[in-house]
Amino acid sequence: MTRLIKAPALKFLLLVGAAATVLAACNRKEEEAAAPPPAIPAGPAGAAAPNHPLAYESKNSFANVKLTLPDAVKGQPELHKAVYDASVKDLQTFVEGAQADRTEAGGDGGMPPYERVIEYGTAVQTGKLFGLSGTSYEFTGGAHGNPAYLAVLWDKALKRRIDLNALLKPGADRGALERLLCAAVNAEKKVRDPQAETLTLGPPKDGAYWSCPALSETVVGLAPSTTPGKAGGLTFLIGPYVVGPYAEGGYEIDLPQSAIRALLNPAYADEFAGAPPKREG
Repeated sequence: MTRLIKAPALKFLLLVGAAATVLAACNRKEEEAAAPPPAIPAGPAGAAAPNHPLAYESKNSFANVKLTLPDAVKGQPELHKAVYDASVKDLQTFVEGAQADRTEAGGDGGMPPYERVIEYGTAVQTGKLFGLSGTSYEFTGGAHGNPAYLAVLWDKALKRRIDLNALLKPGADRGALERLLCAAVNAEKKVRDPQAETLTLGPPKDGAYWSCPALSETVVGLAPSTTPGKAGGLTFLIGPYVVGPYAEGGYEIDLPQSAIRALLNPAYADEFAGAPPKREG
């Protein structure tokens, strides 16, 4: 149902023992807050040129960076330009930082170039909505690279970015949505490991290392649907270290529209129908 994915800039060693696990989790969350994914403008960005690129790549002795966008984004030129421009700016800043970092260190010490890859995958599109999700991956040394999720929700008519709050009706019980998500996370953890501890909302309790994520800790995208032209629900993308150790990977949790329909904003409720297809793996 879920797969390991890719992440923002952070340096971590493999977790060793319970104390190291707790420390890594805390550090991870702090560094994620300090190095967010590229910010996509919320409002109109101006029409993109017909040949606006779907890819960008740059390589030198300091860093290798790459951006990939799906062909479907060309149908939303304002979004296309906004995502491309913000991502390229992010990658160029990363290259500049890599050069400064490694020059200051007096050389690369035989280490390969730093790496940052931003890759948006297949889009989910309805009459009013366009959902774009993907991953980022960054390596700046250490035991492994660091993955993270990315997602953009776009109102096609308004030509602007929206967020989860816009999809929920005013006064919607966000706690109910967090409980649904928590139950789904626990179900997936049991699939991966039948002996996995059961997580709860709020701070970890009774010596536990992890807890269920708050909505603010998740990246939210549109789930594909078995009904063409509709979204099957919402996909909650949870990176490593949020609900488990790095080795456990990230989580892609689909909450079907049938389970959350009572919480949806009437302005968007008709964009949802069917169910998310079963994930492979």
